[in-house]
Parts: sequence; C-alpha cells; structure tokens
Amino acid sequence: MATIPSEAKPPRRTQPAKPRRPGRPAGAAPGQRDRLIEAALALYGQVGIAGASLRDIAARADVTPAMVHYYFGSKSELRDAIIEERLMPLIAVLRDALEAAGPDPRELITTFVGGMYAAVARFPWLPSLWVREVVCENGALRDVLVTRIAPQLPLLLAARLAEAQQQGALSRDLDSRLLIVSLMGLTLLPFAAAPIWRRIFDAGDIDADKLLSHTLALLDHGIGGHRAQ
Repeated sequence: MATIPSEAKPPRRTQPAKPRRPGRPAGAAPGQRDRLIEAALALYGQVGIAGASLRDIAARADVTPAMVHYYFGSKSELRDAIIEERLMPLIAVLRDALEAAGPDPRELITTFVGGMYAAVARFPWLPSLWVREVVCENGALRDVLVTRIAPQLPLLLAARLAEAQQQGALSRDLDSRLLIVSLMGLTLLPFAAAPIWRRIFDAGDIDADKLLSHTLALLDHGIGGHRAQ
C-alpha cells in the first residue's frame, strides 16, 4: 500500500470563494446619485444616449464607474431612472398647467409656450435631447414620446384647441394637430439651433426672455403689417 512520504503533506482542501456582498462602495456620499443623473443628461444632449458610456458619465460626475453600477446597475437602468425621475415629472407639470388653463386658445398656447421656456431654463439639456433622441431616426426616446408623453401633452393640447375651434375661438384654417407641431418647433428648436442662428445673425443680444416675447408675438399677431397704399 502506498504511503505518503513524511516530508509530503496532503493536499489542502479549499472552500469555494463566497460572492462579494453588495454594498455601498467607498466614496459614496449624499447627492452623488443626482449628480450622476445630471451628468448623464448633459452627455445625452451632447453625444446621445447610445454614445454616453457609463465611464464617461462617472468621469463627468467625478466619481468612479463602480458608483454608477451601485446606484443604477446598468446603462439601461440609468436611462429608465432619468425617464421616471426627470422627464415624466416635467411632463406632468406641463400637463397640469394646461388642464388648469381656461378654454381660450391664446391662454392655452401662452401656457404651453411659457411652460416649455421655463422647462428649458431649468433643464438646459432638454432641446438637444429632444432633437437627438426624439426627432432623429432611431432616437432612444421616440417610443416614450409616442406611448407615454403624447397622451399627456400633445394630444391633450390638440384636443383643447380643437374644442376652441369648434366654438369659433380659433381659425378654421388651422389644423390643431399641425399647430402642436408648429409649437414644438417654436419652443425647442430655437434653443437647440441657437449656436447656429446666433452666429449667422450676430444675435448674441437675444436672450431667452426676448426669444419668448418674439414667439408669443408671432403666434398672437402673425406677420401682419400695414399694407402699402
């Protein structure tokens, strides 16, 4: 029978390594989650959702990539958190303002335009995000617009304007559906394209307040003027 030499030792049995328990990584601090969301939104507006890596988002928020995984788990979960915690609450505020507005179409339009300008002032990422992820083909938020935002905002406003049209308070030459398209173009597109038109027209003097006044005047008075005699 084979014997184990005295100088040899039997093989040591090792226990399987236990998985690391999830926990807060070193350096986690209050406010970091919100910073990560804001950093992600800023990058979404610059390079799009697909182009914003978790590493780049972490670097912009001045945290480690592990912190992103700790708070959100994955890139898709971060995007979903942004939709639920930033985008949909914003839509709810605009919806509530429209529901509280009276039936006059001027009040409805002024409420919508003013609300959109206030939203851009609070969330500068909104115009570029709208262009990249809604207007552009294969935008990551287009389905969110169609299935969740449209019933609360565009369809609601179009229905209110159609009612005003039936009451004779809005020109029948207008299509209430296309009017919403025009309103979106007059509120978000000027901000998204600001670097272009400010350069073309040397229009550094036009701020958000002046742009809002212009937009409301255009909607209220059109391009009418004195006819040549």
